[in-house]
Amino acid sequence: RFAVSVGYWKDPYIQYFVRQAKERKAPEINRGKLACYYARVHGVSYLIKAFLKKTECNCQIVNLGAGMDTLFWRLKDENLLPRKYFEVDFPMIVARKIHNIKSKPPLSKPIMESHSGDSLLIDSHSLDSSRYSIVGADLRFSSDLEEKLKKHNLDIHLPTLLVAECVLVYMTPQQSANLLKWAASTFPVAMFINYEQVNMMDRFGQIMIENLQRRQCNLAGVEVCRSLDSQRERLLLNGWETARAIDMMKVYSFLPQADVKRIEGLEFLDEKELFEQLMQHYCICWASKDSSNL
Repeated sequence: RFAVSVGYWKDPYIQYFVRQAKERKAPEINRGKLACYYARVHGVSYLIKAFLKKTECNCQIVNLGAGMDTLFWRLKDENLLPRKYFEVDFPMIVARKIHNIKSKPPLSKPIMESHSGDSLLIDSHSLDSSRYSIVGADLRFSSDLEEKLKKHNLDIHLPTLLVAECVLVYMTPQQSANLLKWAASTFPVAMFINYEQVNMMDRFGQIMIENLQRRQCNLAGVEVCRSLDSQRERLLLNGWETARAIDMMKVYSFLPQADVKRIEGLEFLDEKELFEQLMQHYCICWASKDSSNL
């Protein structure tokens, strides 16, 4: 929300979900964290749009642990909506999001505009329209997840993109393996995008873990975040045919340089080393399974 307010990227919808923070963070956290968010948003968005273009939007997206994400609205604005867009999160998070959607016309109107067919279904823990669904479920139980998604018209024969941003790391390695295995075995044509920590066994990674533990935040799956290789292996061992992983410093180097120059002018930072260390401790991984040779 803060990154959008100072101009790192445009998102006219996040203001309806998240209040503007009053305090400013220390400059090195601002600059480092915000540039990392910028690279994350652009990197994930690049892969999502590549999938949508390759399938000509004749596909579905399942956003796992979506929280207050605004991607559905942004894709609609760009005329890039898939056939159906699903979001999954804990029922408590889903209830909060649905409350915001119901009470704010800039959020509810685009859903109504894209809806066709029977009446839109909405209750405290789920929303189902013809193009957008929010499902309250626990990702640690994939049979329950599949049942709920199918109730909202998930089509397993449609090319499917699954997105998880800082989600798998909060599950045990076995639980995330089960989820990845379920996805790989359920959809004949699919892609999985995972944004997550990496290189967490070095000193900088250990400090990150300790800082989170002090805030009662336990990274149950951090052992899989040892390296780019361990991230790739997890995907390949759980049924995905191809897998790649790159750290966020690499992603940052791929971004349009004119825009990178623009965002580097937004917040002054002397301490480049800290920024680079932070970027080397997050990565984007993507895997595919492609029976149709897309």
